[in-house]
Amino acid sequence: MRLWQFFFTGWGLVMVAALVAGALFTKQLLWTPISAINMTDVISNQFKMSGASFAGTDKNGAPFRLRAATARQEYKTPDIIYMDIVSGTITRKSGGQTITQDITSRTAQYDRKKRTIRLIGDVRIDSSNGDRILTKELVIKL
Repeated sequence: MRLWQFFFTGWGLVMVAALVAGALFTKQLLWTPISAINMTDVISNQFKMSGASFAGTDKNGAPFRLRAATARQEYKTPDIIYMDIVSGTITRKSGGQTITQDITSRTAQYDRKKRTIRLIGDVRIDSSNGDRILTKELVIKL
């Protein structure tokens, strides 16, 4: 009953007329800016995260933690997680002492199947034992 009252009071007719006129004038039934959506990005990225954090242990049981400003997975390579602006911590044992390594890089690729982290671009590793590594690329086997 209320729906009929809405249409017959005039406001409903005005709304329907506006929708029909808009579709006729613009030749579009959807007014959503579909052209603003980057379909290449939608097709290539399975999912994308902001403020991503990954944690686990290596084959020796030592913990690692990676953080990234953004991370994404692509359909064609589901085992690789691509990360941007990466920082992290890896702990390992050497000579009976525990060494913590703080890591930073511009990008990284975490291969879950091969259990490797490929750090790319301005890679910096500062170890708690005083060691420091500066390089363009580094692969860490977990």
